[in-house]
Amino acid sequence: EVPVERGDTPPPVEAIQPGRCAQGGGTVADPASAAFFPRKVSDYCIDPNSETRAYGKNATGTLDQVCTELFDGECEVYRMFGLERVVTVRYADGKGSTSSVNVVLSRFESVRGAYGFYTKRVVADSDPIDTKTKPLSVGGAGALASTIAYLWRGLYVAELSYVNDSESPDALRQSAAAILPELAKSIGDAVTGDTQLPDTASLLPSTDRIPMGIVYEPRDVLGIQGAGPGAYGFYATDGRRYRLAILERSDEASAQDVMKTFKKIPGASESKMGLPVLTLPWHGSNEATKTEWLFTRQGKVIVGIGDEELAMAQLTPVQAKSKCLSREQKLERLKSVLE
Repeated sequence: EVPVERGDTPPPVEAIQPGRCAQGGGTVADPASAAFFPRKVSDYCIDPNSETRAYGKNATGTLDQVCTELFDGECEVYRMFGLERVVTVRYADGKGSTSSVNVVLSRFESVRGAYGFYTKRVVADSDPIDTKTKPLSVGGAGALASTIAYLWRGLYVAELSYVNDSESPDALRQSAAAILPELAKSIGDAVTGDTQLPDTASLLPSTDRIPMGIVYEPRDVLGIQGAGPGAYGFYATDGRRYRLAILERSDEASAQDVMKTFKKIPGASESKMGLPVLTLPWHGSNEATKTEWLFTRQGKVIVGIGDEELAMAQLTPVQAKSKCLSREQKLERLKSVLE
């Protein structure tokens, strides 16, 4: 008789533990954040067998430890936005499956830092018009990717990751979509803090804006050294793409200094087209793609409108022109934003 090839023995599956949520679930052993984590949501509860970890301000662990134990090579991204504190909590499936949701709740030094980090997570360096991430109505802002949900509120950003090593990719997405929005909403309702978008992000008009198409830049808008912090939005109208940028300074003199910084960029030119406008040729993050930006100032607020470099990157100059607003259209939009 020919022996049957059976292959290697599969690894043991984690023991199923029905009833893990029978007592209402575990508790969070971090007084500063315990109230933000509901013990039980739907079939999931705080895993009574897992350990809460807290790092940073008034926590047992340090931010240096969170860098090595949790964030690995991404720590500098968190620090850039002013990371102050981190708590990790694990939710387990009370029905006894091996599914779990890992929650990382980060607190930042400022609301703009927290929101900036959230937009970095959701938009990153990609074009939001191509994203499969969907908006979630949680906290101040939320988003759902395939197995990850994000929420922002006040000083806090929560990242929720659904995990189950035995599910197929399709089943993973379905299971994640069933629990992540509900759990994110419960945490978003419990977390304290304002839900209004911070300063310049709230000034970006909603007309033509792509869903989740906002980035808050905590250092220098468009990567222009000396520009300082601000927000920009991604827009589309009639097949044409553009961005709006809004910067606000503490006073008019500081805003004038920003405009002086822009004037020093090679190729910048100033003209009065009904209002004083600075035209700026700019390569942005892609040196090969030349975009045109128009900036103007009103008091302590600076508003800019420019071509969408992400839409132009793969196009010839002639094709790119049909994807961009004309200078007259930019001026018209600029005026409507100022009004």
